[in-house]
Order: sequence, then C-alpha cells, then structure tokens
Amino acid sequence: MTFKPSRLLVVLFAAATLPVMAQNLAVVNGKAIPSSRADMMVKQLSAQGGQADTPELRNMVKDELINREVLIQEADKLGLGNNADVKAQADIARQSILIRALVADFVKKNPIKDADIQAEYDKFKAQAGDKEYHARHILVENEADAKSIITKLKAGGKFEDLAKQSKDPGSAANGGDLGWATPASFVKPFSDALVALKPGQLTETPIKTQFGYHVIKLEEVRAAKIPTLAEVKPQITEALQQKKLQAYQADLRAKAKVQ
Repeated sequence: MTFKPSRLLVVLFAAATLPVMAQNLAVVNGKAIPSSRADMMVKQLSAQGGQADTPELRNMVKDELINREVLIQEADKLGLGNNADVKAQADIARQSILIRALVADFVKKNPIKDADIQAEYDKFKAQAGDKEYHARHILVENEADAKSIITKLKAGGKFEDLAKQSKDPGSAANGGDLGWATPASFVKPFSDALVALKPGQLTETPIKTQFGYHVIKLEEVRAAKIPTLAEVKPQITEALQQKKLQAYQADLRAKAKVQ
C-alpha cells in the first residue's frame, strides 16, 4: 500500500499534533490551557475538600478553567493587568504562594524526629502531673470583696450563689465550676493554692493573680487521665514544626539587611 504525497502530509501532520493536543486541556481563542493546570486544580480540590478524582470532577474543572481563560483574555484586552492596584494584589498573591512553597520545602527538609516528639511528650506528662482537680472559684476585683465572700461562705453561704458575682463569665453562670483540670492549666499562684487544699476545703485567704483575687474551693481529686503519645503526636509534631519555622524565620530576618 502506498500513500499519495498529499495523503502522506495529512497523516504526518496528525501524528505530529497528537502529543501537543494531549498536553492541552482546551484551546480558547487560539490560546492553549495546559492539562497540567487541571491536574494542579484537581490535586488542590482533593487535598482541601477531600474530593475524589473522578471524570465528573475533571469535567467541572475543565469548564472552570475555560471560563477563567475567557475572563482573563477579556481582562487583558481591557488592559486591567496594568492597573496599579491589580499589580499590587498580584504581587501579594505571588508572595503568599512562594512563602507557602518555602515553608513546605523547609518542613520536608527538616522533619521532626521521633526522639524529639517523645521528649516533648515526656515534658508534657511531667508538667501535667499525675492528678486532676475539680475546683470552683470566684474572681473579684479587690481583696476586700474576696475576704467578704470568704466570710459569707464560712457563715453558711452557698458557693454557687456567691459565684454569680464572679468576674469570670465562663464559670460565674455555672456556680464557679472550673471542671476537671491539672494544676498546670492554671497560673502558678492559683495552682499552688489549689494543690494545698483537701476536698471540700476553701482557701482561707484570697489568692492574688494577674486576673484579680480568687476564692477557691476544691471539690474532688482523681488520678490524671493523660492522653497517650499516639493521641497527641499530631499536635506535638505541629507545635515542634512551628518552633522550627519561627527559628528559621528569625534567623533569616537577623541576616537580612533592613534599612
């Protein structure tokens, strides 16, 4: 079988254009939309929204990219890309993209070691302690008011009723109840006073902190329920990554010449 010259040219042209067409999602007014752009958008949608890579999603992405290209071409035709505000916004968007890429690159090259996670977990357990305390408190502005509350409580006043005047809105409406917590959850003067009490006891004198004056009552004590390493590993890893990133940024800032 032989081809005529004209037929041969058509076949060769079609063969040459197939790879190019495969690389393009569509061509809008002569301008190609690369398939890689659709791949990137599908990847982002899958990562952010958990959407599966399906033919339906691909068609939706294709329509969106075509719509965008039509709008971009019109914006270019109107010269909007030369607008100062548009340029500034585009520059900020570019900075954000590059910074995210830099952070991702740094995290990839500086992974958090299991030994560091274990050490941080051990520190967390030591700070948390082995006991949890169920306490109530009443927070007031001055020492005189706190002493007056203690006097009323010793005379038979109900803690829940007097707690309504507390400055702490989170517990005032609930009888001053702070729920179960470890001493490390509170500021030191408060936690020191708390652990010195026995269940049912009340602080004899007001406890001063940066928030005001506290009257504290201990309800119960129990063994602390410390989460396992597996339960808190993601949070510890994230915290350690943030520390590394902050140190990296601080180091770059220190080396920069800022005038």
